[in-house]
Amino acid sequence: MGLIELIPNPFIIPIGMAIGVLVAAPVGPVNVLCIQRSIERGVLAGVTAGLGAVLGDGLIALFAALGVGAITSMVETYRDWIQLVGGMVLILFGWHLYRTPPLENGILDQPSVEEGSVENGGILHWDILKTFFLTISNPGAVLGLMTIIGGISSFVAIRGTGEALLLVASIMVGSLIWWFGLSTFISRIRHKLGFQSLQNINIFAGLALFAFGVVLLGELGFANWGGLFFAG
Repeated sequence: MGLIELIPNPFIIPIGMAIGVLVAAPVGPVNVLCIQRSIERGVLAGVTAGLGAVLGDGLIALFAALGVGAITSMVETYRDWIQLVGGMVLILFGWHLYRTPPLENGILDQPSVEEGSVENGGILHWDILKTFFLTISNPGAVLGLMTIIGGISSFVAIRGTGEALLLVASIMVGSLIWWFGLSTFISRIRHKLGFQSLQNINIFAGLALFAFGVVLLGELGFANWGGLFFAG
């Protein structure tokens, strides 16, 4: 093996980071939740909410980069079930957020829940699990990321496991950059918002998550029973 073959393709890192930003940036349930958390609790909570999506994107990218075709087949086979569960979970998350009263000064400003405390850590960990599940339970996003990774092989060769892992890491870094930038930007305006504004944001975010869930279930229903409806 020559020395040149031991040097990773230098284009993998910027391409992977660009993919990470592109898959994270479109407005969706995770973006809505990240924005709501950043406004109510600050940049740490926003980044933590986005971290679940980073881990989800990394897992999907890992399977795609290593060429695990069985995963794609499984997603296609069980797409309806994945979409059904994802839609129902979004509706439950949205309803819960809609009914949750806001914290007027942000959770990290409350004397009863200090940054780094067990209670606050539990809340942040729960947000990671939420956004991780929302990411991997979206069949469209899963297949889209796998398609993107498969497509870049036409102009950037992935030589071996090392470069595949480098691509996955780059995608995760790009995704993390997006969530950090979004959370930082949103958290700068959070202290300008009063209690009523925070309450309205909770309501809007809850309704948005609820609507995403309804759209997923509606699309699933139309795909399976739409033909029967129009035929009748």
